[in-house]
Amino acid sequence: MIDRKPYFAKAFRMKPLRAILAALAAAAVLPSSPVLAQEGGLFRHFVSFQFKEGTTPEQQDEIVKAFLELKEKIDTIVDLEWGATENIEPLNDGFTHSFLVTFRDKAGLAIYLPHPAHEAFVAKLKPHLEKVYVFDYTAKP
Repeated sequence: MIDRKPYFAKAFRMKPLRAILAALAAAAVLPSSPVLAQEGGLFRHFVSFQFKEGTTPEQQDEIVKAFLELKEKIDTIVDLEWGATENIEPLNDGFTHSFLVTFRDKAGLAIYLPHPAHEAFVAKLKPHLEKVYVFDYTAKP
């Protein structure tokens, strides 16, 4: 009779190691799960402005410039882009300027909102603002 105990013991020890290596290889090759992407995705702060009647194009340009300067003043901002409406359909409800502010996570927005530079910008904006639309979300693939 052949003693197979060492064979089975060796095989048993190898199975967990193979499972661990397979899991590590799969984690390296497969894209991250949607749950991880949701928890760790970039956080977006989308803002649209409708200016009061009588706000001149020059005043609007000054407000855009001041908004864009926030990227240099608040280090939690990862990216900042903007655009003016080019709607073909009249569905923008009077909103003419939109901004997309990107943060690493939601905590970045929490730092941004009470930041003195943001508060100074809001004070400059308010006299010209008819309506504002804000939509915050975690980016998903």
